[in-house]
Amino acid sequence: MASVLIQFAHPAFSRSRVQKALVKACRNLEGVTFNDLYEQYPDLYIDIRREKELLLQHDVIILQHPFYWYSGPAIIKQWQDLVLEYNWAYGPSGYALQGKKLISAISCGNTADAYDENGMHGFPLKQFLLPFQRTAHLCRMEYLSPFVVFGAHRKTQQEIDAEADVYAKLIAGFVADRFTGKQCHTVEYLNQLLSTP
Repeated sequence: MASVLIQFAHPAFSRSRVQKALVKACRNLEGVTFNDLYEQYPDLYIDIRREKELLLQHDVIILQHPFYWYSGPAIIKQWQDLVLEYNWAYGPSGYALQGKKLISAISCGNTADAYDENGMHGFPLKQFLLPFQRTAHLCRMEYLSPFVVFGAHRKTQQEIDAEADVYAKLIAGFVADRFTGKQCHTVEYLNQLLSTP
């Protein structure tokens, strides 16, 4: 069995229907540690030692957050800047995270077709996630395809609950070692993993 760490960040969690459903679906799953960064560090003063220990104890790291301004909320960047230290996470002696998997699990206000060269945002979503992919590469981690809930503002509660169910099944699958890295790279979004033969 693998252990999963969810690094959750939402500065306005009380207003989010999608993230509330995702959190409810995964927070108490077996083999999962749920770490709410804004709840843990409301003053943004991050306990670097604690965060490093959490990373070392888990095989799969999920950065779960809304997709804000083509990136993550501020505390995600703060966490990266402080915790992923030179010669610990990367650099000549930085092998602490080698071989671990990193996944972006995000909610987007816009629909999927807004994220292509002819859409509103002008680029595929994966291009906006490139900083996370390259961070994983620098830290000798494997960056898997993202889990994405598109059109968050337009979804019915039933559609949101269905997305949350898929998310919970995916995470349970990672805990049970059901998915290989190769499988996770064959789909554009991890949401599609459960529907592939």
